[in-house]
Amino acid sequence: MESDSIWNKQTMKNKRLKEIRFAFAQSVPVMLGYLFLGIAFGLMLQNAGYNFWWAFFCSVVIYAGSMQFVLVTLLTSGASLLYAAAMTVFVNGRHIFYGLSFIEKFRGMGKKYPYMVFSLTDETYSVLCGLRTPQGLDEKNISFFIALFDQLYWITGSVLGAVIGQLITFDTTGVDFSMTALFVVIVLNQWMDSKEHRPAIIGGVIGVICLILLGAESFLLPALTLTALILLGVRKKWDIH
Repeated sequence: MESDSIWNKQTMKNKRLKEIRFAFAQSVPVMLGYLFLGIAFGLMLQNAGYNFWWAFFCSVVIYAGSMQFVLVTLLTSGASLLYAAAMTVFVNGRHIFYGLSFIEKFRGMGKKYPYMVFSLTDETYSVLCGLRTPQGLDEKNISFFIALFDQLYWITGSVLGAVIGQLITFDTTGVDFSMTALFVVIVLNQWMDSKEHRPAIIGGVIGVICLILLGAESFLLPALTLTALILLGVRKKWDIH
């Protein structure tokens, strides 16, 4: 009996290691982007007068991608909490739509559920959407490790950027565009991997129309809302998952 117990523990350990390795492999594209994006955020934060401890705690507690870049402006301009909250909704409100498609899956992850909700970024969402779990491995564990790895990359990059900013002073104008560049690469990758392009085309057209009508500051949430409503309406007809 004891030998069976030891064998079972070793089997579970080997399985977990395989899940961690597979999750790491899936997260590598995000790592390559998040390290540089995190460094960009850390540089901007340091340039605004906040050291690497601020970069660390912001990336641990907030972890909001593009909103963290906006946060630098909010901190330096003395914005009110109400304004900061409203800006957060406008900038990161799209995550509500992302979360809706994963809510049942995350609920089935037990104690990991709160963290999965918290850690769902644009890039993590994209990786999880295209996840194909090898037979014998637990998809829930792999999803958790992917989300965890992604946040660790962001934290590491943020702290590195702030430290580098302390040692080397230079102009950080335009560095926040790196977030946009990474997302474009991920969208292109999803386009090439998917055979169904109509949802992406609909989202792109609606986004452009809303941008023209509403402007860059307020087009995102209306565009996402309209896109979601249209895709929900045609989901069964087009067999969209």
